[in-house]
Amino acid sequence: MTDQWHQPLHHIRGGSLTGDTNQTTGMRRLEAISGKTVGSQKVWMGETHVTPHTNSGDHHHGEAETAIYVKSGHPVFVFADGPSEIRLETSPGDYVFVPPYVPHREENPTAEDAVVIIARSSQEGIVVNLPSLWAEVEIPADED
Repeated sequence: MTDQWHQPLHHIRGGSLTGDTNQTTGMRRLEAISGKTVGSQKVWMGETHVTPHTNSGDHHHGEAETAIYVKSGHPVFVFADGPSEIRLETSPGDYVFVPPYVPHREENPTAEDAVVIIARSSQEGIVVNLPSLWAEVEIPADED
């Protein structure tokens, strides 16, 4: 008999992550925890590799909240604040929180690989690519 108190745990080995997920230019996303991999309903988690001297395209993650942990490298997270571009320069061990619908991009301006661990409050990895950080983002009426 299986109920909410008697379900199996899922062990996803680091070497078995799948790249079968939405991708953003300049990054390689690997999926670990999702509806597809373990049947999660509210969480998506995985890691993203950003090669040296590259950046993602500008994008947002829809209604999902996104938490980022910097595993290695020194990625930079960029977002718009009015007419200004704000750059958060990070180091291993740092965390970054991205609220829903916030246009942003990740950059790796260094000569070393950057790897970040990502957790989102959605079952699947939502990636909406944008033409710029200042692009108008349509937020559904029941989301605002």
